[in-house]
Amino acid sequence: MLLPALLCLLLASSAHGPAAAEDWFWPVDPPRRVLRAFIGPPEPWQPGHRGIDVLAASDALVAPADGVVRFAGRVVDRGVLSIDHGGGVISSYEPVEALVAEGEAVSRGQILARIGDGHCASRCVHVGVRVDGAYRNPLLLLGGWQRPVLLPTRSLDG
Repeated sequence: MLLPALLCLLLASSAHGPAAAEDWFWPVDPPRRVLRAFIGPPEPWQPGHRGIDVLAASDALVAPADGVVRFAGRVVDRGVLSIDHGGGVISSYEPVEALVAEGEAVSRGQILARIGDGHCASRCVHVGVRVDGAYRNPLLLLGGWQRPVLLPTRSLDG
């Protein structure tokens, strides 16, 4: 009885998702503060907040991981930048003024854009992550959030 419970705990704690958090940089300089958290909708078509809004200490946005620029341009009234990191992982940022072009390879830590105004009361950037098309909490990759681990509800002694 103890072995299955330990196995479940081990598997849950070793699951990092598409990439380990230690492989990703925060896209903004410290100090950082999440102004608005990720709120995944109950169904893909329902309302939610499909990313995090991060207070930025400077206007520089850097690549959190290696990738290729998938989109750099305007959507409605703001600049948007999306990076394809491979393995079905795409990160996106807004509002920004991109300093890189679509199709360009980027390296972790490279300055990608200047953060624009207007998304929050103070300078902030909206950070989104999609894995195989589904939005995920960016903090999973940035190391700011731990996955919950289910523990047994009764004693393992008997």
